[in-house]
Amino acid sequence: MEASIPKNCATQERKACSKNPFSSIKFFVCCHGFIQLSDYLVSGYLKSSISTIEKRFGLSSEMSGLVTSFNEIGNVTLIVFVSYFGSRVHRPRMIGCGALLICMGGFIMSLPHFMVGPYEYDQSIASVSRNLTDICHLNGTSRVLNNSICTTQSVKGTTYVISFFFIGQFLFGLGEVPIQPFGISYIDDFATKRNSPLYIGILTAVGFMGPGFAFMLGSAMLSYYVDIDKIPEANVVLTPKDPRWVGAWWMGFLVTASVVGLSALPIFFFPREMQKEEEKLDKETDDKPRTDLISECKSNPKTYQYLSLMGFIKLFPKVLVKILKNPVCLLVILAQVTLSAMVSGVMVFMAKYMEKQFSITVSMANLIMGTTLMPAAMMGIFVGGAIMKNFQMSLKQCGAMCAVALSVCIAICLPTILLGCPTPTFFAPGHVPVGSEEVGQNISKCNSKCHCSDTAYNPICGYDGIEYISPCYAGCEDVSYNFRENKVLNYTQCSCIPGSGREGSAQPGSCGSGCSHLLVPFVVMSCIVAFLASSTQTPSFILILRSVDQEHKSLAIGIQSMLLRVFAFLPCPILYGSVIDSTCLLWERECDNNTSCQYYDNTLLRKRYMGLQLVFEVASCVCFFLVFLILRNQEKRALNKCNPENLNLTTMVENGQVLQKNMLIMSTTL
Repeated sequence: MEASIPKNCATQERKACSKNPFSSIKFFVCCHGFIQLSDYLVSGYLKSSISTIEKRFGLSSEMSGLVTSFNEIGNVTLIVFVSYFGSRVHRPRMIGCGALLICMGGFIMSLPHFMVGPYEYDQSIASVSRNLTDICHLNGTSRVLNNSICTTQSVKGTTYVISFFFIGQFLFGLGEVPIQPFGISYIDDFATKRNSPLYIGILTAVGFMGPGFAFMLGSAMLSYYVDIDKIPEANVVLTPKDPRWVGAWWMGFLVTASVVGLSALPIFFFPREMQKEEEKLDKETDDKPRTDLISECKSNPKTYQYLSLMGFIKLFPKVLVKILKNPVCLLVILAQVTLSAMVSGVMVFMAKYMEKQFSITVSMANLIMGTTLMPAAMMGIFVGGAIMKNFQMSLKQCGAMCAVALSVCIAICLPTILLGCPTPTFFAPGHVPVGSEEVGQNISKCNSKCHCSDTAYNPICGYDGIEYISPCYAGCEDVSYNFRENKVLNYTQCSCIPGSGREGSAQPGSCGSGCSHLLVPFVVMSCIVAFLASSTQTPSFILILRSVDQEHKSLAIGIQSMLLRVFAFLPCPILYGSVIDSTCLLWERECDNNTSCQYYDNTLLRKRYMGLQLVFEVASCVCFFLVFLILRNQEKRALNKCNPENLNLTTMVENGQVLQKNMLIMSTTL
């Protein structure tokens, strides 16, 4: 069977054209995979550094969720229309232009670091060189910020910073518009039906490597101090284990934006129409029974390629309604929406959840995300595509596969609601843990004459196992300091800590949760859930592509992308952020306003965060189960309508206006 040749290749140039790598769909998969990887690298890096950005600029989880989801605003404004006109534009060039917009947005995201002053944490940190101590001064006065300074800091920390983040995210959204719809439809048009699921699976799996690399990059970047370009490293007093530590979040955006710019270059050289792959039919494939009767008995769709522009626009509402009235397509999209809602919560806040729940550093949480959860999701996508190719699964079997995978996810996800650490015992102004009222009253009395600052945040761990918001609130009157390493060793003479000498002392930093051994089983179960949930990615894409007409593929993927963004990626980070904020026990205060949360109720956080993920998994499983039931009924009707003994299977290859048909006879039935 002769493969078609692109229009820009003359007959005498066929041999040279076939050797051109830019005329190969396999090479396009490689180049487009690099673009998707770099695209997810940028967006994934923002998620890996979101808790650090919260701490640096005093943002709540709800506000940081709004920042991460703002790129969907730019995306949903154009996604459906761009996808609809996919058959009329030069798709590879549109993909390249989108990548350049993402590159620009990445550089803009790093600008707040260069436009604001150095990071200012609690200035009362014990430091002999600065002669500022946060210990108890019986004759001192509390330090209060000046209102004018406070107002200036607020403007810099909110209006300017958030504006640049919103602009960068908006450009991200615009740049992502053509990448996935045009890429998937381009591959499905010029690859064989046998290879198309595998290519799409590889493409999506390679794209999922981006967040994995992003979290590993975040782990590396956040291990450097945020102002490493402004102050010498020797003058940095904080360590990554200190709760006030802020890493160099901005460096990652410079790296990822540069990678996106490089990935955009080769995609511009691909032709508008590509040589279609040859269908390699072997005896084993020919003799294999065909079970997807729904697709085989489907009538050939009309083509709207030669409609005028106005006619094309007028046709849009009819096609949109037709796709939304398709029960299989609509249910699969709804299943992907609910599943993506869960994914958005994992991508944006899972690192922060592990950081707070198991008392690990931000760098370690990102490293776990990049080396375990993201590779597990990537392998799930690849395995899902490979299973579809090797077993030649019908649409009904695709729906069953997705429903079964999510059912197992639900069973594994249930125990994670109970797997976590208790809330650490800490004392701060206005907060006394339940059952410790008497101890809290004693602490309030012992530090009443210390004149402690209301804004102080320098956590210490007392010898009694209780965490204090600052040495002053523990009544510590002296400090042991290492001049060579420029750090505090411990605080002594703490009147609020029972005992004397060593018993009445405290060490700088948090006490931790004391249950870090539960981190490993939690990560293992989360990896299994990520693998199974992501294995439904390729089957769900194929369900959408095979349930719509040929010329409506780009629009169907565009509608899917739009609904994912409108109902999942846009509101769900805000929803998750709001849920996380609702479990906060102690807020950092600045200018009489709450900024970032300092302590969470771990038990409540675990129940609400993991419970919300479980709800989304159940909803997605129900949708896929309904898809399976509908496809089973459609297949039964197709079996009755089409006589399997005389069924003609048509393989069509476009070469200008030439259609070649190969008639095959099915020898067996379902």
